[in-house]
Amino acid sequence: MLGLINFCLKVRRFPLKDKNLASRVRRNNPPLFTLIAKENNDEYAMADNPYSEDDDIKTIVLLNTLFSKQKNAHNLNPYPSTDERIRDIKALKKSLIKHQLALITAMKNDFGHRSEDDAKFGDILTSVLAANYTIKKIKHWMKPSKRHVHLLFRPAKAQVQYQPLGVVGIITPWNYPVFLSLGPLITALAAGNHAIIKMSEYTPATNEVMKKIIAQAFDEEKVSLINGGAEVAAKFSALAFDHIVFTGSTAVGRKVMASAALNLTPVTLELGGKSPVIIDEDIDINLAVQRFIFAKTLNAGQTCVAPDYILCPESKRQELLDSLKSAFNKMYPKIADNPDYTSIINQAQFDRLQNLLTDAQNKGAKLHPLSEEQTKKTVYAKVRKIPLTVISHTSNDMLVMQEEIFGPLLPIVTYKKLTEAIDYINARSKPLALYIMSFDKTRQNYILQHTKAGGVCINEAAFHVAQDDIPFGGVGDSGMGQYHGKEGFLTLSKAKAVFSKGRVNLGSLIFPPYNKKIHHLIYKFFIK
Repeated sequence: MLGLINFCLKVRRFPLKDKNLASRVRRNNPPLFTLIAKENNDEYAMADNPYSEDDDIKTIVLLNTLFSKQKNAHNLNPYPSTDERIRDIKALKKSLIKHQLALITAMKNDFGHRSEDDAKFGDILTSVLAANYTIKKIKHWMKPSKRHVHLLFRPAKAQVQYQPLGVVGIITPWNYPVFLSLGPLITALAAGNHAIIKMSEYTPATNEVMKKIIAQAFDEEKVSLINGGAEVAAKFSALAFDHIVFTGSTAVGRKVMASAALNLTPVTLELGGKSPVIIDEDIDINLAVQRFIFAKTLNAGQTCVAPDYILCPESKRQELLDSLKSAFNKMYPKIADNPDYTSIINQAQFDRLQNLLTDAQNKGAKLHPLSEEQTKKTVYAKVRKIPLTVISHTSNDMLVMQEEIFGPLLPIVTYKKLTEAIDYINARSKPLALYIMSFDKTRQNYILQHTKAGGVCINEAAFHVAQDDIPFGGVGDSGMGQYHGKEGFLTLSKAKAVFSKGRVNLGSLIFPPYNKKIHHLIYKFFIK
């Protein structure tokens, strides 16, 4: 996932009229963040920050105030009741539903054009479902867990209590700005925490609606939302949060983790990578395409778990191309003025994707734009739309085979034996998701046991993210930790061990002096 590219922006200087404040802000920001722009010289990954330098300075001052307020508020109520937590999530859900039309319009403005249904499916529906599921489960999750006490330590009781961490920082990307902010927030609230959300600077219209949603549901001492560019993001990650949930690119995730480490702040990193689809020899190609193509075209491929490339049997490459073209045109008969097809978020991202295509073509790849619409490229460029484009005859030196694509480009890699496909995956960074298209149980299990990925779908793609009862997270370069369902509740809680005894205490029997009969009996019967 490209995620919060705001960290990759060059750090700008503060205006002279704010010398003292600017100096103070710089002094409090870890210097490692100022190096990001130098380490990421890809001009196609940059985009302008719509917030001014003055805006960022004011936001940093506000951030410090909000953080102090939330810390104090948590100390006054360190263990919210079940009813309080349910009430918080219900208030959030109510405010979200009330503003859903405004959110859809705002996201459309931020993207240039965003499909209303992409917004409803990807942001609104998923958030509401997460809220509903969490409300049902909070009481069960909060119950202390009784644990075993060994005979030697009885009579006694042992249990685990799940205690709120405190104040959680949530750093949100631009691609699903609602779900990827409210999803972690719902989990944080379920665990009894306070939270501050840092939105992406590339969704300014959405951010304003989100501010209203949060403000109508909560006091700022409970949940707050801020905007801002790279300076704000750097300051945000440097605060001593009790936990940080970051969704974005692997490169920026490393920076967030390094900054958080200065405060020993634990992090959940939801990153990305190149998520492959394996098409097995036994499955009908048309059926396989039907199962994964929606995940690739939703939000124009700007999804962290979108299929990144296809591993296809060598003998079925042309059949796959034909099937993809047929399926895509049924879904999207036209592109340029089709309200169902989403634009690329900004010009910088559009140029980056075009650069991937040019690089691949220059190195011998064949490009297959799938749309049958007779439209010039200049028309697509004006609305920042790219039809799903298959890339065949790929090679490892192509940028499109090295970087996460995050757009409607789909390379095909052919294989002769299934073991070749597995070796190809294992030779690269562990993906956030892996998609298996096969009805053969033996092959399904073989792939599951011989590959590593954050999550897997069998004969489906991407929808594992929408399952509230299973964890979502990456592994290795694709992330660490998870925040969905019960696992998310545990991530944002402290599992506090509690061992208690009553009036009877037999422990004194083993006190010194040693070499008593009781000691010899214990050693004889239990050290074996």
